[in-house]
Amino acid sequence: MSKEQNTKTQEAGRVTRHGHGPGMGGEKAKDFKKSFKKLFLYTNTYRYLIIFAVVIAFIGTIFTILGPDIIKQMTNEISYGLDPEKGFAINMDLVKKLALTLVAMYSAGFLFNYMQGFIMTTVSQRVSNKFRKEMADKMNKVPFKYYDTRNVGDILSRMTNDVDTIGQTLNQSFSSLVTSTTLFIGSIIMMFITNWIMAITAILSSIIGFVFMFVIISKSQKYFKTYQQQLGALNGHIEEVYTGHTIVKAYNGEKESKEKFEEMNTKLYESGYKSQFTSGLMMPLMGFLGNIGYVAVVIVGALLVARNKIEFGVILAFIIYIRLFTQPLSNISQAMTSLQSGTAASERVFDFLEEKELEDESHKETVLNTVKGDVEFKNVKFGYEENKLIIKDFSVHVKSGQKVAIVGPTGAGKTTLVNLLMRFYEVNSGDILIDGVSIKDMKRESVHDLFGMVLQDTWLFEGTVYDNLVFNKQNITFEEVKRVCKTVGIHFFINTLPEKYNTVLTDKLNLSAGQKQLLTIARAMIQNAPLLIFDEATSSIDTRTEILIQEAMDELMKGRTSFVIAHRLSTIKNADVILVMKDGDVVESGTHQELLEKDGFYAELYNSQFEE
Repeated sequence: MSKEQNTKTQEAGRVTRHGHGPGMGGEKAKDFKKSFKKLFLYTNTYRYLIIFAVVIAFIGTIFTILGPDIIKQMTNEISYGLDPEKGFAINMDLVKKLALTLVAMYSAGFLFNYMQGFIMTTVSQRVSNKFRKEMADKMNKVPFKYYDTRNVGDILSRMTNDVDTIGQTLNQSFSSLVTSTTLFIGSIIMMFITNWIMAITAILSSIIGFVFMFVIISKSQKYFKTYQQQLGALNGHIEEVYTGHTIVKAYNGEKESKEKFEEMNTKLYESGYKSQFTSGLMMPLMGFLGNIGYVAVVIVGALLVARNKIEFGVILAFIIYIRLFTQPLSNISQAMTSLQSGTAASERVFDFLEEKELEDESHKETVLNTVKGDVEFKNVKFGYEENKLIIKDFSVHVKSGQKVAIVGPTGAGKTTLVNLLMRFYEVNSGDILIDGVSIKDMKRESVHDLFGMVLQDTWLFEGTVYDNLVFNKQNITFEEVKRVCKTVGIHFFINTLPEKYNTVLTDKLNLSAGQKQLLTIARAMIQNAPLLIFDEATSSIDTRTEILIQEAMDELMKGRTSFVIAHRLSTIKNADVILVMKDGDVVESGTHQELLEKDGFYAELYNSQFEE
């Protein structure tokens, strides 16, 4: 990528990181219910599993609710048996029967809750997996422009942190809401069945918790959304500083980077603190109200026992019911907290999945099986923004097998031409033809197959040297790879590596910029594409190596149409055609000697490189 492209990308990235781009703070607030509905509909594939999990969770909770009633009967039976008037005769058969029933009910409840937990864990992981697959697929479908206007770290955060948050929400919130709601409603019903006076006492003592819970939930949602956005921004900053740590150190930018990190980290802390603090209030609040409920039940229950209105077992049952009544409030509050966080995360994920995609090209069947290499630009106009044209009515015809050099000052539109030729961007008007066929009539993949590219910025992935060289090329032999490496002059260097061609390239393996560039040039040669693009391909190579590489490149370019973007004009003297660009237009064209004789803009550029 050229300096022109880098500058554009960095400026776009800065806009995004400061909250005015479409990826961050400029996003329109969306309704919570709408986002939740999207997430719910997204899980529609697993609706039967979810329904089944809900049903067994409901059944398991019913067993838990019925437990205190059995305990009440056991307590009353024991109380009867300890009464002197009854002769201290405890019906042990009945007590044993009730105890076994209680154990069976609680065991069944445990089994059902375990099953629903297993099902929801499976569903949540499958949904997360589906999200990641769709996002990975989406990355290849969004326009190239999307990545120029978004922070890479923020996109990665959506695919990792946000998807993980959604998975946790599905695993914890849905089932917890079902069991807690069932437990809450069921305990109320059982309390009224047992004794309506004590039921009203328990409910009134805890009703204030509902008011606080809904107030807290309504206030905390915006903090969860802000937290997810700030997390994405911080990830973006860390990713930038880490990948560019050499430049940061070279320019003594550690202090500024650290200050920016601390500023973003503080914002993340504040939003995280507010979201967690407001949601964290629910647990102690519910615990406090539960204790108040115990006190109220014991006092009222003691008065009713004294008046022979109820039996002692009822008090014991109500103490358990109070726990079953208040515990769901805590669980519901936690589930709602997780649900808010998951919904905020899903909003960011759906924003990405709903981005406008590239045009569907499944209907296009045009394929160039035999490529001569004629390339023609016809009245091409293009701007990254429609009202700001960079390429203005550009036309040129390149003959098959010609080596075309594109030169000009930074920002003239050199790399933009290549981006249009590769269909990374679509022209505003005009057309580009290869062998008389418009590239618009071909699939993008078909266009990409026609070109081998070597960019100024090297890209190597974590894999063996051999894998990096072959990349996605099929049916290539090891001998062919070695032959290309010998041609480039990198075979000797590879043999000095610990595992030679099987050496895994990682950050720990300290390769020079020139060595990395040599590997990418060898990769382009192995691809053996009919057309070639070199964007400052020798910029990171010393003069002596450049001569050797130039000879290898000349050999590679024989019989192939080649486009060479160069700032060092000495490297393109032997080009068949030199296109001199300025402000998006070709102002001069011809051979090196012809352009020098014209004594125009090219001669000015060329001579300026040799002036003191």
